[in-house]
Amino acid sequence: MTTIPDMHQAEPIPDAARDEIDRLLNSGDLFRYTAPENSPVSLLEAEFAEHLGARYALAVSSCSAAIFLALKALDLPRDARVMVPGFTFAAVPSAVMHADCLPILCEVGENYRVDMDDFAAKLPDVQAVVISHMRGHTSDMDAILSLCDAAGVPVVEDAAHSLGTTWNGRTIGTLGKIGCFSFQSYKLVNAGEGGLLVSDDPDVMARAVIMSGAYEHNWKKHPVLHEAVARWQNRLPLYNQRLSNLAAAVIRPQIALIAERVAQGRRNHDLVAARLNASPWFSVPEKLGPEERAPDSLQFNLRGMSDVEVEAFVQATEAAGVKVQAFGMSRDNARAFWNWTFIPDLPELPKTRAMLMRACDTRLPARLTTDECEAVADVLLAAAEHVMRPARAYGT
Repeated sequence: MTTIPDMHQAEPIPDAARDEIDRLLNSGDLFRYTAPENSPVSLLEAEFAEHLGARYALAVSSCSAAIFLALKALDLPRDARVMVPGFTFAAVPSAVMHADCLPILCEVGENYRVDMDDFAAKLPDVQAVVISHMRGHTSDMDAILSLCDAAGVPVVEDAAHSLGTTWNGRTIGTLGKIGCFSFQSYKLVNAGEGGLLVSDDPDVMARAVIMSGAYEHNWKKHPVLHEAVARWQNRLPLYNQRLSNLAAAVIRPQIALIAERVAQGRRNHDLVAARLNASPWFSVPEKLGPEERAPDSLQFNLRGMSDVEVEAFVQATEAAGVKVQAFGMSRDNARAFWNWTFIPDLPELPKTRAMLMRACDTRLPARLTTDECEAVADVLLAAAEHVMRPARAYGT
């Protein structure tokens, strides 16, 4: 019998990072602007921009910081209305509010993607859009970009869960005006904390560079158009959301591992998803046509279960070594929009609420073997059969 490992351990740090970490600790050179050029953070930005196919990249303290800086860099007016999917992490509407804007929530369907009817209806009343590719599920970017381009509304991509995902062959995070990525421990690249934003717009990036904390002439250490940065020096506040050299040293050796981790994560996801979709109690939404996913977790909808049965299913899986969260069944889940009581006039989203009450999530790291993935599927299927056996027996 295959033992299921601790799926909540983060991706390991490559040995290749250790020499650079030791060098930095011995030198004390942890601040990104100490060196005149080629600091670890600067090298990370150049390498990630090349990897993603973006013109500019800026490393910052978190993906939340990247979203905040992205909105500030767009030079939106105070209290600008920014549309956000109703299924995302609480940090996303929080970043919108941190940027002195108002989050406007739109509906999300059973496939975890933006409901395009609700999106189109609300678009005329917003000044920007943040699209969260939540848990790596890409919304219809062709339709979203077409509508936003016609309306003159800029799109920020929250690609925290989508490093390695492509849409029509283009890298997610490079489709909108600005893309934001995460290096938090449970992401494909693990630095504990950290984020990065990318853009092809020199003026947007110049503003973001200054506000990230490039004070005085430190902006000259960025490969952005210096004329663009000089226009904004001393005209913008400094929010000091820089990434440290130590975090960059942890991240850089992992760039070479992204393609392998993506391939393994996709293999693991598709293996377990196929087995769950053969059961009457599960539904794993299919990817959209132009999308090639890079999953490191699994989301599925439970079918035909009551609230009590969902809770029993979650308890049974955890007892067997697979931790599952049902997004809407917790009083404090940060992904359930009704818990975001910091939003003024929090709306009701009936479609999103119904989805979240039966949508579940479990970690499925790229490092798992196929045998371990089979064991995870066995646990999920056995738990559902155990909970729903009376219903099957009596045909109700």
